Amino acid sequence: MLVIFTDLDGSLLNHEDYSYKDAIPSLERIKKLKIPLIFTSSKTRVEIELLQKEIGIKEPFIVENGAAVFFPEKYRNFRLNLPKFNGYRIMKLGKEYSYIRKFISQIKKIIPIKGFGDMSVEEIAKLTDLPIERARYAKMREFTEPFIIEDESKLSILKKEAEKYGLKITKGGRFYHLIGKDQDKGKAVKLTSQIFKENLGDIKTVGIGDSKNDISMLEVVDIPVLIPKFNMEYENIWLPNLIKASFPGSKGWNEVVWRLIDEFETACN
Repeated sequence: MLVIFTDLDGSLLNHEDYSYKDAIPSLERIKKLKIPLIFTSSKTRVEIELLQKEIGIKEPFIVENGAAVFFPEKYRNFRLNLPKFNGYRIMKLGKEYSYIRKFISQIKKIIPIKGFGDMSVEEIAKLTDLPIERARYAKMREFTEPFIIEDESKLSILKKEAEKYGLKITKGGRFYHLIGKDQDKGKAVKLTSQIFKENLGDIKTVGIGDSKNDISMLEVVDIPVLIPKFNMEYENIWLPNLIKASFPGSKGWNEVVWRLIDEFETACN
């Protein structure tokens, strides 16, 4: 069985307007074939739940750059030795949001940074080009904090201070992110893949991303896919079996996923 892990912003969703319309043909095919499509994003649980509902899928998902994996309760009758949480089984890999905010409140005295917790919903909407309601959901963090830094020359100092606190910094498409040092997308994807193997047997994993914080995910899947940026430049990633999409955003995503499903079906017949 194919299992697809995908980044959202800049990959399935266009960078400029967050649309997935060009990916609808492959999304419909995925639903028809019941292929697990696992959103693996810096987005919050609420944001991903809404997107899943809009697209019409109910699959496991990975939130806030690998901070936690949520499996819907009774998902495919999987045996899951994980704690229950609001209709899910949850695997936590990240720090609590309150812990990260405590660090930010201390470090701001030395280095001027501004996290989502310091911003109004209107500010987040302006920085992200999200509608106000979507910006409100983006602010509902549980494990990590997107932030901006006024003086990038102080980033190396910030990284050292974060390390002392058990945190690290990753770079996404629009923001830096403060996250737990023991989490990343790759670790979450690897553990999730293991659960799929234990319950389904032989699987083939696909990982789709466009930025630096997707590298760890692309390194642990069978088929890594790199989507170009909206300016048609690719992130500087080298992997021996890397597939590069021909178009940015949902158009490139659709093209590669459609082809991979074709190839997988041909190999199975």
